[in-house]
Amino acid sequence: VQLQACGGGLVQAGGSLRLSCAASGRSFSRNGMGWFRQAPGKEREFVAARSWSGATYYSDSVGGRFTISRDNAKNTLYLHMNSLKPEDAAVYYCAASLGVVAGRRTRYTYWGQGTQVTVSS
Repeated sequence: VQLQACGGGLVQAGGSLRLSCAASGRSFSRNGMGWFRQAPGKEREFVAARSWSGATYYSDSVGGRFTISRDNAKNTLYLHMNSLKPEDAAVYYCAASLGVVAGRRTRYTYWGQGTQVTVSS
């Protein structure tokens, strides 16, 4: 099982990016999935999650700017990031749970390798 995250890059503050996380080896259409990020010198933090039911959860710092979505036919999770700020710069990781629910405190079993997002001011 692999989660392959991509879509990161350099963007100016106020810009947008879309991250993708393609899963292979099994389907996650009935599982919760999420996004986390880690900035240099900081702990990994929760960003967003989407349960199998379609329920979504966001950290306070990205709510209203980021949108998590998934395409089950493509077995791919997305993170649409708008109005990016310099403090959003980090390595972003996607993760998948073996359960149907996903949230801040969910136990995620599978992790992608991360994709770098850099935001210039």
